[in-house]
Amino acid sequence: MAQGTPESDRSLTLTRRQFVGAVTTTAGLATTGGSASATEDGVPVSLTVNGKHHAVVVDARTSLLDLLREDLQLTGTHKGCDQGACGACTVLLDGRRINSCLTLAVMHDGAELTTIEGLAEGGELHPLQRAFIDTDAFQCGYCTAGQIMSGVGCIREGHCGSGTEIREWMSGNICRCGAYQNIVAAVQQAAKES
Repeated sequence: MAQGTPESDRSLTLTRRQFVGAVTTTAGLATTGGSASATEDGVPVSLTVNGKHHAVVVDARTSLLDLLREDLQLTGTHKGCDQGACGACTVLLDGRRINSCLTLAVMHDGAELTTIEGLAEGGELHPLQRAFIDTDAFQCGYCTAGQIMSGVGCIREGHCGSGTEIREWMSGNICRCGAYQNIVAAVQQAAKES
């Protein structure tokens, strides 16, 4: 505390930790429309991930990506740049593809999410997962989950008319190994099967 602060003002002084805690709790309530009852432990969030219901309490600052990886132990969704520039964290939120690193978990109370772990059904790979293997569309594998999730979204959205269209609609997903030609071939193959 600065010297010379009047005694009456000392009661209004917050520590940095108290200030950040108050602001994030308020932000959590604002982003959830005040419907969640924030506690000292965090904000309750209820969502369905890969068909399974989860109810968790998270810090209001927790990204959707961190909720998936750290709280739910679904580590197939990768943290790449953590700035929305690489697409490694792409998931489907209520059927729409999003970068999970760019959104707060508390904003999606009641949402339905699909991650790479939820694509296979009954032990059978999703057609795009199979196509990635068939066309050798991955190298190091780090971007693969995000590429596949974005590809699934691209197919559902009907943006698979040509290789150029696929490249345009998947341009937010970076492959550092440069397997783009094979990724496009995989999406085209899976689109034909859909």
